[in-house]
Parts: sequence; C-alpha cells; structure tokens
Amino acid sequence: MLVAAAVCPHPPLLVPEVAGAAAPELDDLRAACAAAIGSLLDARPDVLIVTGGAQTAASFPGAAAGTLRPWGPDVRVGTGDPVLPLSLTIGRWLLDRARGADHGAGDTAHEGAAVRFEAVAFDAPPAECAALGHRLAEAARRVALLVMGDGSARRTEKAPGYVHPRAVPYDEALAAALASGDTGHLLGLDPGEARELWAAGRAAFQVLAGAARETPPADARLLYDGAPYGVGYFVARWTW
Repeated sequence: MLVAAAVCPHPPLLVPEVAGAAAPELDDLRAACAAAIGSLLDARPDVLIVTGGAQTAASFPGAAAGTLRPWGPDVRVGTGDPVLPLSLTIGRWLLDRARGADHGAGDTAHEGAAVRFEAVAFDAPPAECAALGHRLAEAARRVALLVMGDGSARRTEKAPGYVHPRAVPYDEALAAALASGDTGHLLGLDPGEARELWAAGRAAFQVLAGAARETPPADARLLYDGAPYGVGYFVARWTW
C-alpha cells in the first residue's frame, strides 16, 4: 500500500553541473525536492518507485543508469549503459543526492528498501496511467512513490513553448490539487489540453492519482510552486 509520495519536476538545470553559473537560481527548488524526498525515506518503505514520463513505457531496475549528456555535461547517475529517460535520470539524481554521496549508488533507497524505476508514456490514456498507479501502490506492503513531472511550458514569453493564455490557470489548478491531495482533479486532466500547453507531467500525475485514488493522503503539502524559466515546477509531499 502507498505510505508516502513526493512530486518533483525534472528540468536538467536542477543539476548544478548543467546549470553552470545559473545554478544558484534553483537552490530553493533543490531544497524543496530534498525535503520531499526525505519524507519518502522517513516513511521506511519496503520499495521506493520513481515514476515519470517518457516516449515509451518501460520498467527499469534500481541499478539502472542515466546521463544528461544531451543537455550539456555528461553527468551520469548509476553505472553501466545509460538507459533511463530524462525524468527518471533526474529522479535518480535527486534520490542519490538526498541519500548522500557516501551512500553509494546501489539499488536500495534506505536500509531494507528496494528501488525501481517506471516510465509512463507521455501520451498514455488517463485510464492506463491510473491502472499503472494502482499496480505500483500494490507492489509491496509499504510503497513510496517519487513522481517526476512538470507543469505547462507555455507560461511566459521566455518559455520553451512561448505564452499560452490558459497555461497559468492550468498550473494554478494543478498546484491546488497537489496541495490538497485532490486525486479527482489529477485523474481528470485532459491529454489534449496537456499537449497544447506543453504540460509534460500529465501522465505521471495521473499515475500518482491512480495510486492514491482509493485512499487519499492524510496530509498533502505543496512545498514549491514557481516558474523560474516559464515552466511550471511543483514540489509536493503526500503522506498517509
């Protein structure tokens, strides 16, 4: 059953080596991510599953590696061939960072907790996302989810998708749902609208909603809500 969940964004600029001189601009976001992931580790899960969007659905073991070479320096997480998509690569980087550099890069998030990675297709239908979330929540007696997803990338003139008049209202409603544990709103996100607004986290958010649908969180908190580069970034923490 699900005992804790965290939502974090997955921009490559979260990694200081990629951000370069601009790295301090996201210090508050990194701190919020660390706090949210810390709550997952504190929940003492049997398994911690990192889920995020990708071009195609896939499952990866806890030792799976990723690289940020397409976005700049060849920053790697894990060893071996890099197979993780961007969302899960950033998820692994955040998780390793929260555990501490001296913990090692094995396939456990905490003593006794296994780690695995689950990519959901960006264009997966809502029902498919919800079903995946339900299966993940039943993966062990105590499950923690790290959900990697961005809001709209069309909030300002400097955003990757330029400005769209519905981008800010869309993200405001999304932030409110993450702050309150409103799984109904997340399940109701429309794939077509998400595509139009360049909201890359839609499928991952619906995986979270499917995992939590039967038992909404006892405590839901929004730790970060901002758009420093015209893209909606949220950090949330849900506990049961």
